[in-house]
Parts: sequence; C-alpha cells; structure tokens
Amino acid sequence: MLVLAFFRLESERLVAGPVRSAQIIVVGSANTDLFVRVPTLPRPGETVSGGTFFTARGGKGANQAVAAARAGGSVALIACLGDDALGDETLAALTAEGIAVHAVHRVPDTPSGVALILVDERGENSIAVAPGANALLTPAQVVPSVERLSPMDVLVAQLETPLETVLAAARTANRVGARVILNPAPARTLPDELLPLVSVLTPNETEAARLAGTSLDKEHALEDAATALLQRGVGAVAITLGADGVYVATTGRRELISGHRVETRDTTGAGDVFTGALAVALAEEMPLGEAVRFANAAAALSVTRDGAQPAAPRRAEILELLGASRAGSDGIVGR
Repeated sequence: MLVLAFFRLESERLVAGPVRSAQIIVVGSANTDLFVRVPTLPRPGETVSGGTFFTARGGKGANQAVAAARAGGSVALIACLGDDALGDETLAALTAEGIAVHAVHRVPDTPSGVALILVDERGENSIAVAPGANALLTPAQVVPSVERLSPMDVLVAQLETPLETVLAAARTANRVGARVILNPAPARTLPDELLPLVSVLTPNETEAARLAGTSLDKEHALEDAATALLQRGVGAVAITLGADGVYVATTGRRELISGHRVETRDTTGAGDVFTGALAVALAEEMPLGEAVRFANAAAALSVTRDGAQPAAPRRAEILELLGASRAGSDGIVGR
C-alpha cells in the first residue's frame, strides 16, 4: 500500500527505474573488512571481551560501487587487489553484484587491503586500515577507462587511494564532460586544483569543517563550511549528518533535507552507501534535492544492518522507504 501510494506521488521515471543507461565509474579502494562487535569501544590500553566476529567485503570504492549497483546503476570499478585469496574473493563478490571488473588490477607479491573494525552496541565504530594494493593504484591504470566516459556519465572517487590518482581521474572526467562525485574520506588536505573539478562533494560534518578550515562549534557551522567549499570551486556540497539528514548547498540554494528514524545497528559504510546511491540518482538526471533524498533513504536503510557492502539496500527497498516517508508526511497513507 505504501509503495503504491508512492508510485502515484512520484514521477514515473523515479519509480519505474532508469530512463537511460548512464555509466558510473568508481575509482577507489577494495578491502576485506574484519569485524568484531563489542559492548563498548575500547579505550587506549583497554581490552574489551565478549564480542562476535565476522568478515565482509569493504573498502570505500568497492562499497560505493556495490551501493550504486544495488540501487540500479550500471557500474564499473577501477581498483587494485593483491594476487592473494582475499583478492580472489573480493573479485568474485564484485562480479556477483553485476559490477564490471575489467579495470580491477591484480598486484603480485602485495596483500589486498584489510580493515579491522570494532562496532559497539550503539552502532558506533572504530576502524584501522592496512591499504595493501590500494596504495598502488596509478593514474595510468585509471585514465584510459575514465576517458571513455561521456557527459551523461558519473565518476565517483574517495581518498583511500593515492591522491595523484584521484586528481588524474577528476581531470580526465572534466575533460570529457562527465560529472564528478568526491567523497572526501578519510579526511585529508586537498590540492586547490581538485575541488573545482568536483560536481558534488559528499563529506560528513567533520570532514566538511576540516576541508573548509572552519569550526564545528560555531552557530552557523554548516553554512560556513558549505560557503567556504563553494568558494573553493565545488559545484555542490551535500554534508551528511546521520539521523539529522543532509545539508545541501549550491551557489543558489541552501536546504536541510531531513533524515529517517530507524533503529541503528552499524554505521559502517553509511556514507559510502549515500555516495553510491547519489551517483545513480544523478546518472538518472534526478534534480539534486530529489537525488539526495534517494541517497539519504539508502543510507538510512544501511545502518539497520551489519557491515558495509552487505548492508547496501536494493532499489526496491529504497523506493519503499521513500514512499513510506512521503505518505506519512503528506497524509496520504501511514497516519
């Protein structure tokens, strides 16, 4: 009933699926995540016992590629894996998701990337990453694939691979007219040349403040950070705020898009799910506000589940949550 109500309220394009086949290329990392769920995150020097252990596929690049593929996108990943068992398993998992892996490179005598992740009872996490082969992704491995993008297409990047490679990919995407989404995590100082190449930047509020050189303690912290980033040349900023939603800013618009009330289990990879789903929405030519709502619903669903890639929702689930939210707010159904 909720989904049917949403079908009536939203455009046929959004509900029925993509109206054309735009390509999404993700340049980034691919890891194996090793999780321990614990009652509380340990302090320095403290051992916390009683946890449960599980493994999952991860890495910000692979997370975003899986999120985009499950949200309905046509996705290729450019990454480096070690020539090891973990690399074999990662490649098989990506292929099973329908992601093109012809530009995933295998590096001999180098381990694949690994992340060690602790998750507490509130869903908060602490992460340590050994990048392995991810640190060896080069501009030469990236540029030929990005050169084949068209103005309809979208490039997605993060900061778990060498910065020179991210910059080369963004330069190339701009040269061919493709849009660039940059998730600036893990946070680091970025060259002035990079931000003007970015169509949409997707930081969390801590990353936004660091990049902008502003303080989170000020009354208008989000506005100040967004203004500074726009002045540095970014096309649009979507600052993710967890349950509080997303603050969206362009030169002509400021809007706080509300979040969804869900029971949080694990926040690992939520920002990646947001970014991957946003790429799909923009590839389908949704307006920015509509695209952010689509991505925000995907991220909300992901935090109700364990892991990064395993938690990424399917398109039908995203649409159902959007339908339920719209129905409740408009009074069509759900009250």
